[in-house]
Amino acid sequence: MFRPLAAYIGLRYTSSKRRNGFIAFISASSTVGIALGVMVLIIGLSAMNGFEYELKNRILAVVPNGELEGVSEPFDDWQSAQKTLLANPEVVGAAPFIKLNGLLQKGNELKAVQLRAVDSEAEKQVSEVYRYVAQGTWDSLNDPTNNRQVVLGRGIAKELNLELGDTVTVLLSQQSGQSFKAPRRFRFTVSGIIHLSGQLDNNLAYVPLSAAQEIQDKAFKADGLSIKVTDIFAASRIVREAGNQLDHYLYIRSWMTSQGFLYQDIQMVKSLMYVILILVIAVACFNIVTTLVMAVNDKRADIAILKTMGASNTLLRFIFIVHGGINGILGVVSGTILGILISENLTVIIKFIEGLIGHEFLSGDIYFIDFLPSQLALNDVLVVGGVAMIMSVVATIYPANKACSVQPARELGNK
Repeated sequence: MFRPLAAYIGLRYTSSKRRNGFIAFISASSTVGIALGVMVLIIGLSAMNGFEYELKNRILAVVPNGELEGVSEPFDDWQSAQKTLLANPEVVGAAPFIKLNGLLQKGNELKAVQLRAVDSEAEKQVSEVYRYVAQGTWDSLNDPTNNRQVVLGRGIAKELNLELGDTVTVLLSQQSGQSFKAPRRFRFTVSGIIHLSGQLDNNLAYVPLSAAQEIQDKAFKADGLSIKVTDIFAASRIVREAGNQLDHYLYIRSWMTSQGFLYQDIQMVKSLMYVILILVIAVACFNIVTTLVMAVNDKRADIAILKTMGASNTLLRFIFIVHGGINGILGVVSGTILGILISENLTVIIKFIEGLIGHEFLSGDIYFIDFLPSQLALNDVLVVGGVAMIMSVVATIYPANKACSVQPARELGNK
């Protein structure tokens, strides 16, 4: 069977049982180093992709893309403002809201919250929070016979020991001139519990818009409007342009104000991970240089014999490129396979480790999610594998050139 001579000799050198033990050890170290670098880089990038995915599809699906809130004048006719906003081709949804700052009380337990009063049907245009109601129903906020219903985050319910159907007291402050009166008290029934697996579970509380209108006892219908846009990464511009269409003096906010730091942190860590772990792979590739330089010195007599038999410098270069490149190929392939397998099961693996040691790595009280997500991207695998392969091949060029400098007469004359 025909085999290219350079590949044949290079593979024979790699698989030879008579190799110098120290050279074999350095060669194995370079392979393991490349494999670990590729594996860790794939796992790290998959984790960052997972955080980005969860941010976009869990957090930003619930948090409005933008808010337009009246400064001095509320929205007495939010329906006409909604129509104006929806006329903008980059706005796909608009819904009214009223914010109520107060306390939730159950027995002796108190929890400070900002209740968000919404129209349950209109809210579906701008938020997918209704998809995360684990107990009860979101549509309970649209009950015409009883508007004293509240849908809470699981963290709030857990802190106040609330379950579905329990009654909770809402305490709202009231001010008269320069003095404060006793807070007003309103009783609501827990009709839904939201489970988002993160920090938002400790902050979300929704009541019907009609209940807030009665509580406020004012003529206006809404504090402002939440909007959903076509491109969340252009939300700041779109929200600002949409706000300029309304004849109101407004506070204009986008999700970048409250959650933008999360996205920026993820992108920064992702970039740093590329740089740091590529350097790790580069260090492993330097071991290939060391291995080949030592192999060239060990095979000087063989090289001299090949030259006397007519081997060209090009053939010698390819022999040692193949000899060293095998380490890179083995490292890249094994690292890629391990990286893919671990990335696909990373969430399960971390949950198992947490259960084993009894400690949570990500707490929902601190982070926006309470689990380590993973989202494997084919582009990342190809880029990481390709770069590692190129670096390992480039590392063989200097030792391969060094093999061409061997002088047959000098080497064989000393034998």
